[in-house]
Amino acid sequence: MENDKKLVTILVPAYNEQEVLHLLYDRLKTLMDEHSTYNFEILFVNDGSKDDTLKIMQELRKNDNRVCYLNLSRNYGKETAMIAGLDYSKGDCVIIIDADLQDPPELIPEMLKYWEEGYDDVYAKRKSRKGETFMKKFTSKMYYKTLQSVTNIEIQKDTGDFRLLDRRCVEALKSMRESERYTKGLFSFIGYNKKEIIYDRDPRAAGSTKWNYGKLINLSIDGLTSFTTAPLRWAAIFGILVSLAGFLYMLVIIFKAIFNGIDVPGYASTMVVILFLGGLQLIFLGVIGEYLGRAFYETKGRPLYFIDRYNEEKETNKDLNK
Repeated sequence: MENDKKLVTILVPAYNEQEVLHLLYDRLKTLMDEHSTYNFEILFVNDGSKDDTLKIMQELRKNDNRVCYLNLSRNYGKETAMIAGLDYSKGDCVIIIDADLQDPPELIPEMLKYWEEGYDDVYAKRKSRKGETFMKKFTSKMYYKTLQSVTNIEIQKDTGDFRLLDRRCVEALKSMRESERYTKGLFSFIGYNKKEIIYDRDPRAAGSTKWNYGKLINLSIDGLTSFTTAPLRWAAIFGILVSLAGFLYMLVIIFKAIFNGIDVPGYASTMVVILFLGGLQLIFLGVIGEYLGRAFYETKGRPLYFIDRYNEEKETNKDLNK
């Protein structure tokens, strides 16, 4: 019977993706039609797009009742768009996939197979990353290596958001309402039974990436500050080492004054020491400020997002916990 079938939610966060939505839907429709043993819903999350992304979602909804859309009140960023989608997903499992078709929807049946075998988190690991520069690949590799070395949870390398999550994983992620979100780390934090799938990542089907180096740097800082206090510890240790060096240098000056008489210090060496110590203090204050700023935002307790409409219905946002 139709009602006995498991429901699979395909969650698609989108920001200014008008060029690829029809292409993505066509491939998802083919997949859904071929796997009639499941019920499917496609949940598009429009993250405040400025183009015709929302209009296309509405058209797809009219032609296929398996399509749902969630329109956020403004652009909140992909991390918040994903938690909004998880909040409104209805499936027994949720598959997160980007709209740009770099992650092939044709991997979804394999994900479902492992889910049926008992895995809770089936994630896709990139074997190759077509269409990305050497610098982006190198910095990504070094970042994940650094993050893994300073945190006590296993960070999945060369993985993105393309994955299948069992309902209990979804509920675990929904329970964490932190405003400064780093979902890639949260996937590791919740644990559960994980399974890896290796694949070759394709270049974008159309349009241009919404990620620039500024946004990537912000995301990397969120990752470091969300899952480790190591930068604070580094600052403390380095401060102690500099203080010890300064103390030893003070002893050298005292002994030189005792045995060789008063020595007038040079202007250059004095300025070097002042600028060096002043620079260190500003860096350490910046590190402390990053953590303090995040604590400041968390204490406000503001809702993560507001919804303009879910499908055709306008939302009143009565549930402020969202």
